[in-house]
Amino acid sequence: MFSCPGPLLPAALLFLLLLLLPTAPGRPCGPAGLSRDTVLGRPGANVTLTCWDKGPTSVTNGPANVTVSWRVEERGAAAVGGRGRRLAEGDSLLLRHLRYEDSGRYSCYVGGRPLRSLRLLVEEPPETPRVSCYRRSHDKDVLCEWPLRAKPSPGTRAMLWVKQRFTTEDATEQRCRYFAKARKFVCRLKVPPGTDDTKPLVVSTCVKNGAGGSAGEDKIITLSGVLKPDPPINVTVVALEKAPQRLRVNWSYPSSWDPRFYWLRFQVRYRPEPTRTFTEVDQVLTTWLDIHDAWWGTRHVVQVRAQEEFGHGAWSEWSREVVGTPWTDPRDFTSEMGPFSSQFPMEDGTYAVTLPPELFAEDVGDDAGGTVVEASTRSVASPYALLVAGGSLSLGITLFIGIVVRYRQMWQTSRQRWAKPGGEVQHVLVPLGGPPSPPLSDTPLLPRPGPLAPGALHVTNLDYFFSRP
Repeated sequence: MFSCPGPLLPAALLFLLLLLLPTAPGRPCGPAGLSRDTVLGRPGANVTLTCWDKGPTSVTNGPANVTVSWRVEERGAAAVGGRGRRLAEGDSLLLRHLRYEDSGRYSCYVGGRPLRSLRLLVEEPPETPRVSCYRRSHDKDVLCEWPLRAKPSPGTRAMLWVKQRFTTEDATEQRCRYFAKARKFVCRLKVPPGTDDTKPLVVSTCVKNGAGGSAGEDKIITLSGVLKPDPPINVTVVALEKAPQRLRVNWSYPSSWDPRFYWLRFQVRYRPEPTRTFTEVDQVLTTWLDIHDAWWGTRHVVQVRAQEEFGHGAWSEWSREVVGTPWTDPRDFTSEMGPFSSQFPMEDGTYAVTLPPELFAEDVGDDAGGTVVEASTRSVASPYALLVAGGSLSLGITLFIGIVVRYRQMWQTSRQRWAKPGGEVQHVLVPLGGPPSPPLSDTPLLPRPGPLAPGALHVTNLDYFFSRP
């Protein structure tokens, strides 16, 4: 059975403990030591200053028949020779509902001679920092910040220390700045060129003032893991002509990100204004997107956000909201027509449309506000249908004219074939070897036709029309 030597066991446990616990820079975080003549008070509280005892906040009666007066040092003036604003008289001075402005040096006097001087410090212990770090691009510094619930006291200071994990090198110290408008502390961590983006760093924060100190939890980060680009800019929504269900969204890279060296991927979300649910489109590598399922005639809200192209770090914040409406045919009767474009259902299930009174000028008086007419169920003739009907009519007329010309040519050809040429001598065929045969009949089978009336048709000439050339 394998057994671990006794001396190696504590070393192994110590090594595992170092792996599990983050390596803190080890900087002290606490208030500076207060002097014995300093009295600490919190905003809104009450404090009593005494002139005779050693304890600054004790209340003890001094010598009898002695008048004690109090003065507070004016800003920028020294408490020497009784200079300052005079306050109440008595062995003790009660200050109610302290404010930051009450901080200063208070002195008591007897007969114009100073007996004691106390420094009053009005401060609130600082809030515990909950830091978060981010980097706008690969070539920018790291920014670490944390918000505050209330404005810190004037003497509050914040520091940040950074060092590589599991190393013995000294930590880098950075002073943090308070931004009153945003109500947060911001610390800038400078990144030297060529720094490995994958190495873990330990970030420690400390906030302290005269009332106390507070250290935040150590945070382990990597430069690639804290990437968080700024939101895309110049986001626009454009309607596409003759596409009632499409919208084109365009945007630009943020100014803090250089697309010549590193790219971003984008996510677009949109929704029709009547709804609250967004439709999201991921993995967009271009700076534009076509929406194919937009609602006809409805305003849409669109937003875009960005992330590093390989998914390192976090998504940016969403861009500001922009709106756009798909294209609508201006000839469409149901498109927007100003104040006269409303539609509403009738009792029989059909729809009625409010038309402008100008269309009924001869029937509607000046006091009429509009006429409601029932929408017709008859479809409006399409220009394509009229074009097809006209083409068919032209083709029929052309065919009819062609047939007439053809039969006219056939009639003329038949007439020339049956007509005898002028000057031709007619010979009577006489059979050989016998007397001539008598004619078959002297009486014609059909009577000779009489003179025809003008415009009449001779029935015996109908074979002209049916003869073939």
